[in-house]
Amino acid sequence: MSTTTSFLAAYDAVLTAKWPAGTHSSRVPTSYGITHVNSCGPEDAPPLVLLAGGGSTSTVWYAQAAHLGRTHRVHAVDLIGDPGRSVAGERPIRSVEDLTEWLDAVLDGLGAGRSALCGHSYGAWIALHYALHAPPHRVRKLILLDPTQCFAGFRPGYLLHALPMLLRPGAKRTRTFLEWETGRAALDRTWLRLRCAAADFPSVRPVTGPRPEPEALGALDVPTLILLAGHSRAHDPARVAAAAARLLPHARTATIPGATHHTLPLHEPTAGELNRRIEDFLMTR
Repeated sequence: MSTTTSFLAAYDAVLTAKWPAGTHSSRVPTSYGITHVNSCGPEDAPPLVLLAGGGSTSTVWYAQAAHLGRTHRVHAVDLIGDPGRSVAGERPIRSVEDLTEWLDAVLDGLGAGRSALCGHSYGAWIALHYALHAPPHRVRKLILLDPTQCFAGFRPGYLLHALPMLLRPGAKRTRTFLEWETGRAALDRTWLRLRCAAADFPSVRPVTGPRPEPEALGALDVPTLILLAGHSRAHDPARVAAAAARLLPHARTATIPGATHHTLPLHEPTAGELNRRIEDFLMTR
C-alpha cells in the first residue's frame, strides 16, 4: 500500500470513527486549487470555520464537531499544501495576501458569509492574519488556540526538538516529538495513526512570516478569544497572554490547565473545557 493510500485510509478512519453522523465533505474550487472541507451541524446555523495546525488535518476537530455543531454550522478546512484531501493548483500560495484570497474563496464557496473563525497553532496564525486583512464584514468572532508566532516567538527548546522531524520527516520522529511535547499523553490512537502517516504525505512549505505589527493588532475591531495551553512547550503561555492583552484591545485570554500545545484541541479532559469556553464566547453577544 502506498504512503498516500495509507494516509487517506487513516484520514477516512478518523472521519468514520470520530466525527458525528451526517458529516458532509465538500470540495471548494479556488484559484489556488481544490479545498476539501468537512462540515456538520444545522445548515441554517451561524457558520464556524476551523483551521487546524500544520500536519493535523481538518479531522483533528472531532472533539469539537458534535458539541459546537449543535449551535453552529461547523466547517473544518484542509489547508492547501498541507497533508489532507485538498489539492493544490498551479497557482501556489506564497504570501499572507494569497492566504486571504484563498480563504475568501473558500468562505464564498461554502456560502459562509459573516463567520466565526477558529484556528489552532499555525491555523491560528492564518486566522489572525485573515482577520487583519479581510473585509470588516467577514469575521464575526475570532478564536485563537495556543497561537504560534502571533504574539511571541517559539521556545528554543521546542524548535530543537522539532528539528529532526522537520529535516527528515517520518512517522517515528513525529511520534517521538509528540510524546515529548505532550508528556506522553494518551492521544487517540485512530487520530495518532493519521498524524504519523501525515509525515510521509507530500506537502509544500507553509507560508510563514513575522508576527503582525502592533499597530495592526491595535486596530483589529473583532471580538477575540485566546485560549492558551498551560503546559505548552511551544512558547511561554504567560508571555503570550501578556503580549495579547497589551496588543489586542478586544481580546479576552484564558489558560487551559494541564493542556499542552499538541493535546489541543482533541485530548480529554481539556477538550471539554475548551468546548465550554468556545461555546460561551460564541453565544455571548
